[in-house]
Amino acid sequence: MVPNVPTQMEASSTLPIKPDRNILTAAKGGGIIFAGNLFQNGSRFIIAFLMARLLGSDQLGLTNITLSAAFITASLASLGLPAAMMRYIPVFSSRRDEAGLWGTLQIGIGLTALLSVFASLGLFLLAEPVAERLFHDSRLVPLLQIISLVISFLALSEVFAAASRGFKVMQYAVLGQNIAQPAIRLVLIVLLAITVGLNAEKALVAFSLAVITAFFILLYFLGRLFSLKRPLRAARRDTGEILRFSLPVYLSGLISTFGNNIQAILLGALSTVANVGVFAVASQINLVGQMFHSSIVTASAPIVSELYDRGEQEQMGRLYQAVTKWTFTLNLPLFLIVLLFPEPILSIFGKSFVGGATALTILAWANLVTTGTGICGAVLDMTGNTTLKMVNSLVTFGLTLGLNILLIPHWGLVGAAIAALIAATVVNLLRLTEVFVLFRLLPYNLSFVKPIIAGLSTLAVAVGLRLLISHSLNLIGFVISVVVILAVYAGTILILGLSQEDRMVLARVGERVKSALPK
Repeated sequence: MVPNVPTQMEASSTLPIKPDRNILTAAKGGGIIFAGNLFQNGSRFIIAFLMARLLGSDQLGLTNITLSAAFITASLASLGLPAAMMRYIPVFSSRRDEAGLWGTLQIGIGLTALLSVFASLGLFLLAEPVAERLFHDSRLVPLLQIISLVISFLALSEVFAAASRGFKVMQYAVLGQNIAQPAIRLVLIVLLAITVGLNAEKALVAFSLAVITAFFILLYFLGRLFSLKRPLRAARRDTGEILRFSLPVYLSGLISTFGNNIQAILLGALSTVANVGVFAVASQINLVGQMFHSSIVTASAPIVSELYDRGEQEQMGRLYQAVTKWTFTLNLPLFLIVLLFPEPILSIFGKSFVGGATALTILAWANLVTTGTGICGAVLDMTGNTTLKMVNSLVTFGLTLGLNILLIPHWGLVGAAIAALIAATVVNLLRLTEVFVLFRLLPYNLSFVKPIIAGLSTLAVAVGLRLLISHSLNLIGFVISVVVILAVYAGTILILGLSQEDRMVLARVGERVKSALPK
């Protein structure tokens, strides 16, 4: 069943989608995904805390190296097809082209399933040489073999989630990937820790069972959006067009995934396994600042695709500016908290992790750069400029690999963090420039002055507070400082005034909350 959208003929005879509707749709979808990300990252934070306490940095390092290998292997099987689902499903859905939708889903699911089986088998067979020749640690062999069994589930879950988002229904992917998977993983880790004790192998079993459960949940929800019980011949498969789009995305995504996980691998190979565990915790903390950014990017992608297909570039530009301001505004206070209090944050995980304070601060700068440039990457993807995406990924990967090899042997964790900051800065400047050259669009306007003023004001207050309590900074002092930072920042934003888009979104949220309350 296709969602109720206008046919191609009806779409051409109706008025263009109103800009306010696009922004509201992005805000609604972003809010749903943000809630899911909030739950997911909250669960991951608890999982990271438990694993850091129960496993120690050495066992945690082994676990994260194995998970990095799993995500890289799953990306090998993706062929860029999740991005193709996000690109073509909203277009075919707006045209009520069921044959095109069914063909797109066949290509995405079928090719991913076939390739993921070979990728899973390859990881299982190569577990011993990878563990012993690359990491010189035979303890990784059984861990890699365990995780190889869920590669197909990982890869296909991404296709199912992307397809449901392509229908502009964000809650299904959130329920499967952001809520069910981390919740099940957390429950299993707690049960294992209480009953038989926890080690790296058991932690990976918990992860695997959670992934498999999420796979079936996502499959069920996709079937509700578009019935998969229909004749295969009822499809129109534009395989050539989809692969021409997805292959550059695939190469780019493969490079990005490998680049994102290469630091864990290089830290394990060039430094110590313990440093991998510390870096993983620092990276996990900074993910909190990326939650809304990733949420709004995911929610905006199908809207950008549809607007581009309709030729509504002005509306696309307004969406571009509005969501970029939101991601920057919401990330800035979190950045200030990490910038001023890295040691107290890391001490929560144990004394062995406090040494990552400098790396944590540098990674916070990298996140600020990424969130401050908004959805420029999604604009390039959803307008079909996948060759540029691949070029950007190659540049990022080259910088990441080269800088890590150069810096990690000398500076360890700090070197890896510096490499991440430089790579993030370069790729986001490239994306901004490319979007401007192609569409003459910039994500910034005068409304960005408000969060900048609020951030500077909050920084001044926070620095003064830190100087006052520096000699007696404990958990209570840290919590008070965080509350003050958030209150000063929010208060300054309100005093400076909200934009039309901000008031519109908040009014809609207020209506939803009011309608949900008992009368």
